[in-house]
Amino acid sequence: MTEPLTEENGEPAGSPAPSRRALLGWGGAGLALGAAAAGGTVAAVRSGGDAEPAADTGAAVPFHGAHQAGIATPVQDRLHFAAFDVTTKDRAELIALLKEWTRAAERMTAGRTVGEGAYGGPAEAPPDDTGEALGLRPSRLTLTFGVGPSLFAEDRFGLADRRPEALVDLPKFPGDNLDASRSGGDLCVQACADDPQVAVHAIRNLARIGMGRTAVRWSQLGFGKTSSTTPHSQTPRNMMGFKDGTRNISGTDEAALTKHVWAGATDGTGWMAGGSYLVARRIRMHIETWDRAPLQEQEDIFGRDKGEGAPVGKAKERDEPFLKAMLPTAHVRLAHPDSNGGARMLRRGYSFTDGTDGLGRLDAGLFFLAYQRDVRKGFIPVQRGLAASDALNEYIQHVGSAVFAVPPGVRDTDDWWGRALFA
Repeated sequence: MTEPLTEENGEPAGSPAPSRRALLGWGGAGLALGAAAAGGTVAAVRSGGDAEPAADTGAAVPFHGAHQAGIATPVQDRLHFAAFDVTTKDRAELIALLKEWTRAAERMTAGRTVGEGAYGGPAEAPPDDTGEALGLRPSRLTLTFGVGPSLFAEDRFGLADRRPEALVDLPKFPGDNLDASRSGGDLCVQACADDPQVAVHAIRNLARIGMGRTAVRWSQLGFGKTSSTTPHSQTPRNMMGFKDGTRNISGTDEAALTKHVWAGATDGTGWMAGGSYLVARRIRMHIETWDRAPLQEQEDIFGRDKGEGAPVGKAKERDEPFLKAMLPTAHVRLAHPDSNGGARMLRRGYSFTDGTDGLGRLDAGLFFLAYQRDVRKGFIPVQRGLAASDALNEYIQHVGSAVFAVPPGVRDTDDWWGRALFA
């Protein structure tokens, strides 16, 4: 599969034009920055003496709420995702860290520096903030926090009986070639923003704050979002050139979010009510092989045409697909909710290109991120079907994997990430 490349996505029609910074690119990574944000708090932000609407330049997304931002939030253009191992064995130290992380996240998502800032403090001490985001706008930064199954293992922090039933270890699927160094993790933070430097700054500062209590296990940069939570918008394309996510759950569809994304109070784990479960998969695409495949074969594999994105036998991208008109091995047919007992996920995947594989091929593909109410009813049954029969498997391989419980939102300035878990 690519991200259980299910269906529907994009940016709102009439989105503001890219800002000058958004067109400059990010030199070290060779990534062109995408369009500036559309949304968030509308306020005037000064830069070089010129006032520009914050909606045109990447305003702040509210940090506090019933659900964590970065799930149903309109998808930003860039990603820095990090999984952490907890190195301290002291429960009180872990709780203190989560409180510090929360306070730092509150400030960074508002476009402020961590603590007392990057300069002006005692010369004998390191600054509270690393400084590379000074002068940059919030860029719709969201920071989304989760906990992995390993945090509950062997009762490390007195949490063994707090592990949600839905936080299952993923089974090994046919075709998996998972790298342990790119899988798992006690904690995760998903940083999404319209400016990659803002996202990287956020992860860097959380890693710095956690030093001695946590260590980065693995991380992933992403660009070119492959899914959207915004209805009636342009659908993004994945690295294979196909529109991806035509029928993704909308961030404004409260009924679908309640049914398929948000954990409920009756789901058996009270502290997760209002949270969600995240599956992260690093999916390598063999794009050099794909690029030599005939167009008709590519379209048959997906079950959509490459230009319009219309399903087989239909004229428009958003026409209801007639699954039986597709090959039994077509990706869209196998990933469709009708083929999976109605299973749906909210997907926020990103493309990646991480140099070469040492054999003269690009190490590129999809970093799949999907939120759901229960992994056992969402990702697992869908991926089982895809792993068994999807024609796309000839061109992709899952090489990294992780699953996390994402707690409900931070309600106010007295709340903190994971508070209900430790109550």
